[in-house]
Amino acid sequence: MRIGSGWDLHILVPGRKMMLGGYQVPSPVGEAGHSDGDVLVHAIIDAIYGALAEGDIGSHYPDTDPRYKGIASIELLKDTMTHLGTHRIVNLDSTVILQSPKLRNHIDSIRASLAQATCLSIGQISVKAKTTEHLLENAVIAQATVLLS
Repeated sequence: MRIGSGWDLHILVPGRKMMLGGYQVPSPVGEAGHSDGDVLVHAIIDAIYGALAEGDIGSHYPDTDPRYKGIASIELLKDTMTHLGTHRIVNLDSTVILQSPKLRNHIDSIRASLAQATCLSIGQISVKAKTTEHLLENAVIAQATVLLS
């Protein structure tokens, strides 16, 4: 068994889509970033590479590489899954920390998107949402933990 954790943060800006787990959440703002800025996927990728002891997302998909400019992060997750070798994901647990919009009605869609990208069952994927209690209004944070066998 191997465990990995990941964490990411992006500022929220107008004119960008809010992508979480490969799912577009309706919002007037979205994550700024070199890619689509999907903080949840970025945290999951970091958790997977952490469990494999193979660095982080930046060492595999650097933001200095023009190939990744504007890329859908869910495509990076699909590529990351090909690096598991003989390991398999037992479960994935994650938390998105965001003041607004509320994610309650989108959690199942986010889980379904992640399940499709990872070929896991929805029962292996947990996505929780927390607010920042108004301490941080213009950013989104995600953290993820994966267990590999």
